[in-house]
Amino acid sequence: MSKAFVRTEFHPDLPPPASESGPIAWLRHNLFSTWYNSLATFFVLYLAWLVIPPVLDWALFSAVWEANNYKECKAGGTGACWGMIDKRFDLFMYGFYKAEDHWRPNLAIIVFIIAMLPVLFDKLPGRRMCAMFLILGYPAFTVALIRGPIEMSSFNSTMGIALWVVAFVAAAYWGHHNAKKFNAVQSGIGYAIAYIILFIVFIAWGMGLTPTETDTYGGLMLTVMLAGVGIAVALPLGILLALGRRANSMPIVQMLCIGFIEIVRSVPLISVLFMAQFMLPLFMPEGIKFDNVMRALVGFSLFAAAYMAEVVRGGLQAIPKGQFEAADSLGLNFYLNMRLIVLPQALKIVIPGIVSTFIGLFKDTSLVSIIALADLLLVAKQSYTDSNWLGLEHTAYVFIAIIYFCICFSMSRYSMYLEQKLHTGHKR
Repeated sequence: MSKAFVRTEFHPDLPPPASESGPIAWLRHNLFSTWYNSLATFFVLYLAWLVIPPVLDWALFSAVWEANNYKECKAGGTGACWGMIDKRFDLFMYGFYKAEDHWRPNLAIIVFIIAMLPVLFDKLPGRRMCAMFLILGYPAFTVALIRGPIEMSSFNSTMGIALWVVAFVAAAYWGHHNAKKFNAVQSGIGYAIAYIILFIVFIAWGMGLTPTETDTYGGLMLTVMLAGVGIAVALPLGILLALGRRANSMPIVQMLCIGFIEIVRSVPLISVLFMAQFMLPLFMPEGIKFDNVMRALVGFSLFAAAYMAEVVRGGLQAIPKGQFEAADSLGLNFYLNMRLIVLPQALKIVIPGIVSTFIGLFKDTSLVSIIALADLLLVAKQSYTDSNWLGLEHTAYVFIAIIYFCICFSMSRYSMYLEQKLHTGHKR
């Protein structure tokens, strides 16, 4: 057989040329591909040579790791005073939460991480079970663990307990009965009421722990609490608001959703926090009082939900009209259309916007220091204004900046991983 007719698909793949692979090739293609790219590379290297050595010297080599006051820091070196962070580490992490109860927020975050890992990564088993626990069980578990029992006169009496039990059984039966008839709305309402009742009963019991006061919450614990609750409430509420804004068949609901979104997005977060702090109690029935942390949680959640609604609405508008028409041709109702076809595609498209909103919300928790809540920022200010640690604001702010960066960068990287995993050909 002539060589011209030899089938070449059976030949083994040849390795790429040495000049097109390896670190040298990567440097040439990415950093020195053109003369101006090479010039920019050398300029950045020069800036790094000017900045990195002094930063390392300040943070590590000339830093003071053990000290009892600022005088010992000044005498021990010219760099950062990590001795202040060491002495006030519990304050940075837990605020004024009792030292003997630090295991309670630690256990809450450990349980959250263990339950969240199977939800975030496909290779770990138990995703469905962990997701159900995070949605239905973890909120009540965390509140009961960190807060302890909440005094409720209607729950403590025998008649009150009987009424709670009857209400729970009735709501659960209603949800189960309508689920058999495929009435999603009525079933969801029944299950939601049953869940709320269980939540109230669980936090009223408080697992038998000693109750704690919310004015002792602070530091990273308070920051994570505000951001976590805000994120957990903002996403589902934002989706409902976005759907309500597009509900042309229900003009009253549409106007209410538009009014809420536009009003909240038209004012700064500080004003929302002040409204929640001073105006919210005026709208509550007599005898019902919310503490400062609860008011901040309400303000953060509503503010983030308004922005989340616009992010989700952008994703809904990006869905082609043919997708809605295809769902209608299959005979799907509005609920199944949104749950099975539209929302999965819309949320996938707006993952960057959703994560950006989450990151912004986490950083905005620093604003609660204005309403006298001891978050990370206020704890840092209290630390360097203490008579024992005067003039060490650089160390305090660098420390909390590292914490913010690690958490926000982790969320950003996971969003990139999620985008890469879920893209289906629309992304380069």
